[in-house]
Amino acid sequence: MEVRLTVNGRERGAEIDPRAALLDLLRDQFGLTGAKRGCERGECGACTVLVDGRPTLSCLMLAVASGGRSVTTIEGLAEGDRLHPLQQAFIDHDALQCGFCTPGQILAAVACLAAGRANTDDEVREWMSGNLCRCAAYPQIVAAVRAVAAAR
Repeated sequence: MEVRLTVNGRERGAEIDPRAALLDLLRDQFGLTGAKRGCERGECGACTVLVDGRPTLSCLMLAVASGGRSVTTIEGLAEGDRLHPLQQAFIDHDALQCGFCTPGQILAAVACLAAGRANTDDEVREWMSGNLCRCAAYPQIVAAVRAVAAAR
């Protein structure tokens, strides 16, 4: 099947197997490897992308369902050489260690801020609860999100 969608602000199209996940389309056909293949069951959040601004587990969404929609991956957040404020905050607050979960964490955090759900540490923790970090950088992740929220 043919699917057409907007990825990181750019209209894209591809021939896909109708059973393919959005994660497969992004990684294998578009070369956008920021979304990670983790559990492939929607339990870890490593594959989180934004679909029409909403955090979405790309391993669970069929690529055909993304047709006509807008998808943002970690590769689409920076503006040229200027990092997105959350990307910079993750660096500043040492909110990453191995980095495997970081793209999904940052995209979930972008949605958290957009939803106005970063007013307290507990709000951030609740919003981010679907994104696991094997290195346990949770306090630093919360601090990074709250710092960006405070700067707005």
